[in-house]
Amino acid sequence: MRPPQEIETGEIIGGFAHNQVLALADKVVEAVKSGAIKRFVVMAGCDGRFKDRTYFTEVAQQLPKDTVIMTAGCAKYRYNKLDLGDIGGIPRVLDAGQCNDSYSLAVIALKLKDVFGVDDINELPISFDIAWYEQKAVAVLLALLSLGVKGIRLGPTLPAFLSPTVIDVLVKNFDIKPVGDVAEDVNAIMQGK
Repeated sequence: MRPPQEIETGEIIGGFAHNQVLALADKVVEAVKSGAIKRFVVMAGCDGRFKDRTYFTEVAQQLPKDTVIMTAGCAKYRYNKLDLGDIGGIPRVLDAGQCNDSYSLAVIALKLKDVFGVDDINELPISFDIAWYEQKAVAVLLALLSLGVKGIRLGPTLPAFLSPTVIDVLVKNFDIKPVGDVAEDVNAIMQGK
């Protein structure tokens, strides 16, 4: 068998688990207080490689330049090669690792809650747009629900095991909604909806 051939080159910056982000906490907090960062969008979870699953790529491209994407999981492969730049030296994509590293995103959110002196994560300028593809994403979703996070967008496909009764509970108690039209979702994300 012939050796593999290189098909692309470049660099992807990663390694933004909670310890690294918390080391930059002062810089991040100042960027939020000054208005340089308007919103954090957690785009984590699992996504497939089907060409028609472009939702997260399009969201990343359409988010305003004053937003930071916090990610963990394979959904990031939809946008981590995009040149999204940085905000005052803070990369616009903070990649904590794989799905198992979603813990770091929760730690960051809880730390921001403390730093900004709010009682509830839902008061922070953070939106949650979670990719659903396989069962591992259930752990990410359950962790967010246990923290009381509301308004999570979930998709592009919904879990097949969600019965109408479970969906009703999630919508009523946690305001979970499916992902929709990219432009409308980005607009709602920036309004904190």
